[in-house]
Amino acid sequence: MESLLQDLRYSVRMLCKNPGFGAVAILTIAIGIGASTTIFSWIRVVLLNPLPGASQPERVVALESLTPSAEWVPTSYLDFRDFRDHLKLSESMTVAYPMDLAVGNERSVERIWGELVSANYFDVLRVRPEWGRFFSKAESGDEQNAHAVVIISHSLWTNRYHSDPSVIGATLRINRFPYTIIGVAPENFHGSMPGLSFQMWAPATMFGQLSSTGDWMLQDRKTRMFRVLARLAPGVGMEQARAELQSLAKRMAELDADTNQGMNATLLPLWKSHYGIQDSLLAPLSILMGTCGVVLLIVCANVANLLLARAVARQKELSVRLALGAPRWRLIRQLLTESFSIAAAGALVGLLISQWLAGSLRWLVPASTVPEMLRPPIDVGVLLFTAALAFAVAALAGVAPALHSAWGDVNDSLKEGGRSGTSSAHSHRLRGLLVTSEVALAVVALIGAGLFVKSFQLARAIQPGFDSHQVAIAQMNLSAAGYDARQADAFCVRLREALERQPGVTAVSYGDYIPLSVSAGSWEDLQIQGYVPGPNENMKFYRNLIAPGYFDLMKIALLQGRDFNWRDDSANQPVMIVTQELVRRFLANKNPIGQKVHGWGKWFTIVGVAQDSKIYRLTENASPYFYVPIRQIYRPEMGLKFFVRSSAPLDDAVAALRREAQAIDPAVPVFDAMPLEEYIAASLFPQRIAASLLGTLGSVALLLAAIGLYGVMAYSVAQRTNEIGIRVALGAQPLDVLRMILRESMTLALPGLLVGSLLATLLARVVSASLVEVSPRDPAIYAAAAAFTILITLCAAAGPARRAAKVDPMVALRYE
Repeated sequence: MESLLQDLRYSVRMLCKNPGFGAVAILTIAIGIGASTTIFSWIRVVLLNPLPGASQPERVVALESLTPSAEWVPTSYLDFRDFRDHLKLSESMTVAYPMDLAVGNERSVERIWGELVSANYFDVLRVRPEWGRFFSKAESGDEQNAHAVVIISHSLWTNRYHSDPSVIGATLRINRFPYTIIGVAPENFHGSMPGLSFQMWAPATMFGQLSSTGDWMLQDRKTRMFRVLARLAPGVGMEQARAELQSLAKRMAELDADTNQGMNATLLPLWKSHYGIQDSLLAPLSILMGTCGVVLLIVCANVANLLLARAVARQKELSVRLALGAPRWRLIRQLLTESFSIAAAGALVGLLISQWLAGSLRWLVPASTVPEMLRPPIDVGVLLFTAALAFAVAALAGVAPALHSAWGDVNDSLKEGGRSGTSSAHSHRLRGLLVTSEVALAVVALIGAGLFVKSFQLARAIQPGFDSHQVAIAQMNLSAAGYDARQADAFCVRLREALERQPGVTAVSYGDYIPLSVSAGSWEDLQIQGYVPGPNENMKFYRNLIAPGYFDLMKIALLQGRDFNWRDDSANQPVMIVTQELVRRFLANKNPIGQKVHGWGKWFTIVGVAQDSKIYRLTENASPYFYVPIRQIYRPEMGLKFFVRSSAPLDDAVAALRREAQAIDPAVPVFDAMPLEEYIAASLFPQRIAASLLGTLGSVALLLAAIGLYGVMAYSVAQRTNEIGIRVALGAQPLDVLRMILRESMTLALPGLLVGSLLATLLARVVSASLVEVSPRDPAIYAAAAAFTILITLCAAAGPARRAAKVDPMVALRYE
C-alpha cells in the first residue's frame, strides 16, 4: 500500500510539472465520460429504474392485453379482476389509469395529473407513505364511488401545503367533489408510468364520480382503459408467469366470446411496456449509448496517444531506472497509476459536465409531457457507472503505452539518448495506428449522425394531410366540472360562438382528439356490412369525434359525399365519414356513400369520404380511420379539444381560447393552449432527440479525432526537425515539405475513412428501422462524411505542416 501511495504522489507531481499535458488529457476524458454519464443517467431513469421509490422494482411487470392481430391495448376492469383472482404465479396485481383532475373551487381550478388505482397499488409497488397512510383493506373492495379518499405527492404536499403534517384529514375538492387526504407519498415516488410524474392517487372505483359517467365503464368488459401491473411471486420467472397468463386469457376469450373473442394477454418488463415515455425513447437512447461508446473509444485512443508521446519523452529516465535494476512490472505499475490518476480527475470533471447536461433532455421532449424525472440525479448507480468508465478508460488508454515503454530495449534507448531509434519508430507506428482507429470511429459516428439528421429533416417535411399553419388549440376537461352530454354540448356551442366573434378568427371547430398527439387516441370495434373479417383480423379502428367545420378548418379534403352538419345529433340517424384507406381496404368495389357500419351498438351510415391524413405519427403508413359527429356520441370524460384558425397573430387566438372558456365557466380546466404546429412537433421528438444528440456526439468524435491527428503530426514534425532541415538544405522547397506532411496525414486518415465507412454500412442496418425515408447506405451521407473528414484532416495537419515548411536548416542542423 505504501508503494502504491508513493506511485500516486509521484504521478500527481508529474502532472503538476506538465500542466498542459494534464489539462488536455483530463478534458478529453471528461468530455467522453460526461457525455456517456449523461446518456446513462437518462437510461437509468427511463429504462433501468422506471419505478423510483418502489422496492424490488425488477419484480414488477406490465400486463398488456392483445387484440386478435397481436396489437396491445389497455385492459378492462372486469378482465383485471379475473386476472387478479385466478393467476397464481403473480403475488399481487393492481391497475392504474392516468387522469387530469381539476382541483379547486367554483371560481378557480388547477389542473393536476393523477392516477386512479386499485387500493393495493402501493402494496404491489412496496412503497411506504411519507406521512399518514395509504389505502386500507376497508377501501379495497370493488364497490363503486364508496371511498372518497386521496393520497398526494410529496411535491404537492410541499408546494401547496408547505409540508404541514395537519394536512392528513383535510378536505380537497377534486372535480367538484370533496375528497379526504389520507397520506403523502415519499419524495422519490412519482407514479407507475416511466418518465412521468403524478401528484395524486385516488381509488379506481371512484372513476364514475370523477368522470361524471356513472359506474358502467368499470362494469363493461369492452371498455379497456386500465394499465395493469403485477408483482411476480417469489421464485417465479417471467416466462412461467406469462404462460399461465396466456392460458387464462384464452379461457376468458372462450367464456366471454362476445367481448373477448380472439383476445390474449402478455407480460412485459416495464422498460418494454407501451405505457410511459420509455416506449418512444427506448430506440434513440439505445443508439445514443452506442454512440457514446464510440466516443469513449476515441477518447481512449487520444489519451493513449498523449501517454505514448509523454512516455517517449521520458524514455531515457525509464531506461536509466531499468538499468539500475528496477523491475519492469514496477515501471508498468507506475505508468498505469499515472493513467488512472488522469482518468479519475477526468471522471470528476465529467460528472460536473454531466450534471450540467442532465436536464437537457427536457428541451427535446414534448412540452405537454415534460416530467420532473427527466432531470435525473447523480445517484449511487450513476457514480458507480462513472467509476467503471474511468477504470475502463485508464486501462484501455494506459496499458499499451505502459507496456511499450517498460519493454523497450534499454541499450538502444540509452545509446540514442531517448530521442529516436527503434523505440521511437515503434511508438510512432503505434500512435499512427491509434489515430487511424480514431478516424475510423469518428467516421462511424459522423455517418450515423448524418443519417439521423437527414431522417429527421425528411420526417419534418412529410405532409400530414392537414394544414396546421395559423391554427391554435386548447384542451378542456368538462367531466371535471361535472358536465353531462347536454351541458357539454351547450358549453361547446357558446364557446364556438364567442370565438367566432374574435378579430381575425376565420374558423372554429372542436373534437375529442388532436392529430399527431403523443397517443393514438380512442378506437372502436367496427363491423362493416357485407365484409367478412379473416381469422384474427383486427377490426378495431381509431377514430375522431368532430364538430361541423372540422374538415374545412384543418383543410382536409372531402373526396366524396358531405360534411357533418348541426342536424347530425343524437336525435337523428347516426352517420360517419371514413378515410380513403378504409374504403380501399373494405369497400373497394362499392360506392361507399350509404354503406352501413356498426359501432357503439348501432348502425352508422357513411355520408362522406375524407382524404387520408396522419393520425399518430408523421412516419406512419395510411391506416383505416373514421370520423363521427361529436353531438351523436360525445361523453364529457372523452375530453374536449378546440381548434381555432386565425389570420391574426396566434398568441391572440391562444389567449382568446383561455379567456372565453374561463368566462363561460371558470370551473372548466383549460390546458395546453398553444399553436397546433408547436403541439404536433411532439410526434417527432424521438427523431429530434436522435438527430440533435447524435449530431453533437458525431461532431465531438470528429473533433477528438482531429486533435489526435494534430498531436501525432505535431510530434512527428518535432521529432523530424533535423531530417526536414537536411531536406531543405539539399534544395527542398517549403511547398515540398508542406505536401510531404499533408500526404503523411492523409496516409493516416484515409485507411480510417475506408474502415469507418465499411463499419458504418454494417452498423446502419441495425438502426435502419429507426430511419425515415433514408437508406442506411445513402451515398450523399457517405460522400459528405468523407469530404468533411478529409477537410478536418487537412485542417488538423495544416499547423504542423506550416511549421515544418518554415524550418530553418541552419537552426535544425546546429543541434544535430
